[in-house]
Amino acid sequence: MVVQEFTVDLDKPLVFQVGHLGETYQEWVHQPIVSKEGPRFFESDFWEFLTRTVWWAIPAIWLPVVCWSISLSARMGHTPPQIALMIVFGIFVWTLLEYTLHRFLFHIKTKSYWGNTMHYLLHGCHHKHPMDGLRLVFPPAATAVLCIPLWNLVKLISTPTTTPALFGGGLLGYVMYDVTHYYLHHGQPTSKMPKHLKKYHLNHHFRVQNMGFGITSSLWDRVFGTLPEAEKSGEKSG
Repeated sequence: MVVQEFTVDLDKPLVFQVGHLGETYQEWVHQPIVSKEGPRFFESDFWEFLTRTVWWAIPAIWLPVVCWSISLSARMGHTPPQIALMIVFGIFVWTLLEYTLHRFLFHIKTKSYWGNTMHYLLHGCHHKHPMDGLRLVFPPAATAVLCIPLWNLVKLISTPTTTPALFGGGLLGYVMYDVTHYYLHHGQPTSKMPKHLKKYHLNHHFRVQNMGFGITSSLWDRVFGTLPEAEKSGEKSG
């Protein structure tokens, strides 16, 4: 008896369909549909609303938190140079976290019903519909939940007076990441570095999806050997 392969109906909410793809999910999710209008995720209007975020909500919501966190360390006696150093270090650590999450969590291989469903919600939807302008940044509600363990982690490995500024620097790194990510998909860069980053990221989406995991830079791809071959060839020829 031949089991008929499951087919996703793009005219119906997708989240609870994709799990049925089983082992074919990985192939399906990495065949992008290029449209600025994304699919519906849920039947419920409430849950559907939570999956859609305009890009400017990220700096509007989180930059005040960044400033508040940094000001706490400043009020506890740290000098401006010390504060600046902590912010830069927080951003630097974020870039490593950005790379690690993208490579090892966002691109995890799944085939079970709930594995496929969770992966689709986390990152698969972005690869399937890479130009969906309302799902290019992380929903603030989810970020707020994740901030709690991140704050506690920073608190565990630093001092009470440095924790706020380090956390603020990491959160600033996240804001930079999310707005950069949106720009790389929908912006029209004219200068060399943004043009290179846009080409680099779109190469990850449309050509080599198992390489080039950096968003704000290719630093960690170079360090960990996941730089696409085209980039390596460009370095050699240059």
